[in-house]
Amino acid sequence: MTAVATRYPASRFETQAWVDLTDAAERQRLTPAAVRGVHQLAKAWGLSVEEVCGLLGDLSPSTWHAWARTPPRTLAVDQLTRISYLIGIYTALQVLYPGRLAEQWISRPNTNALFASARPLDVMITGGIPALDRVRALVDSRRGGA
Repeated sequence: MTAVATRYPASRFETQAWVDLTDAAERQRLTPAAVRGVHQLAKAWGLSVEEVCGLLGDLSPSTWHAWARTPPRTLAVDQLTRISYLIGIYTALQVLYPGRLAEQWISRPNTNALFASARPLDVMITGGIPALDRVRALVDSRRGGA
């Protein structure tokens, strides 16, 4: 499948071509940055091994520790998707809440209806990719992004 960038007729804005995650070479290209990013994010958010493994779709703790020593050559589509959402959430929180709140936000109980007084972290772990998508949409909308 070939990705095609589209051009909006009423503006000069051009979309980026979709990344083909079914292509093993594309996943292999993205994997090193994704693994580095999720390690930095886990440290910034102060996540436990169990929490980061839950966010990554029940990754085993031994696999998480192995990634620190020898990063995988290629991540699965599911893992790349989850990491992409997490990095997007992290980035949006940095814009919304400068300082320590950006790192603490996911670990604090939240009264937004999406979280029902639970921590966003717990909602994302139990809700999987659909929850990651909704949290990403929430923080993007709050910062004025699309």
